[in-house]
Amino acid sequence: MRIVIGEDSALFREGLARLLADAGHEIVGRAGDAPALVAAVAEARPDLAVIDIRMPPDLTDDGARAARRVRDEFPELGIVLLSQHIETRNAVALVAQGRFGYLLKDRVFDVEDFLEALRRVAAGGSALDPEVVSRMLGAHRDPLASLTTREAEVLGLMAEGRTNLGIARRLWLTERTVETHVGSIMAKLGLATGEEHNRRVLAVLAYLTA
Repeated sequence: MRIVIGEDSALFREGLARLLADAGHEIVGRAGDAPALVAAVAEARPDLAVIDIRMPPDLTDDGARAARRVRDEFPELGIVLLSQHIETRNAVALVAQGRFGYLLKDRVFDVEDFLEALRRVAAGGSALDPEVVSRMLGAHRDPLASLTTREAEVLGLMAEGRTNLGIARRLWLTERTVETHVGSIMAKLGLATGEEHNRRVLAVLAYLTA
């Protein structure tokens, strides 16, 4: 993949660049602030952008806002927010569009899992840390009021990007039981069923922004 990195910490930025290069990816741009990130993406047209949320000039949510800007300009761009902070306002809008990941730096424990998450996002999928999912869902409690405790658990795992089989293994259920829960969730949230897994997850999260 061709990747642009947006990160204001030089040590972390260069370390991440080395890790990705060693994994066979091409680093086509590096940026230490949000305006430079936008410019780097426009110039290099990468497959994926890995972006920290808090970047100069304001050191608030500049990275997340820059991510929304480049997504508007380049809809096929994969975006992974890699941060120590959880910011839901821009993230919910991005996850609803697909090709999006949100991972917490302190919770990336396995390099291969991290690299697989990047590949999944670049291919059109999603990769969300469970803590991020919990914060997103917690910010939109009302639509979930009709769900059972088990259905809420299944929905959270769906939003992480897990397959029905993965959910079944995590909750010690049969895959058929998970399919039943998913159907019930979709019906209660008023969402169409029978869609491909990633689209289904994104539809659920998009609904929660309404």
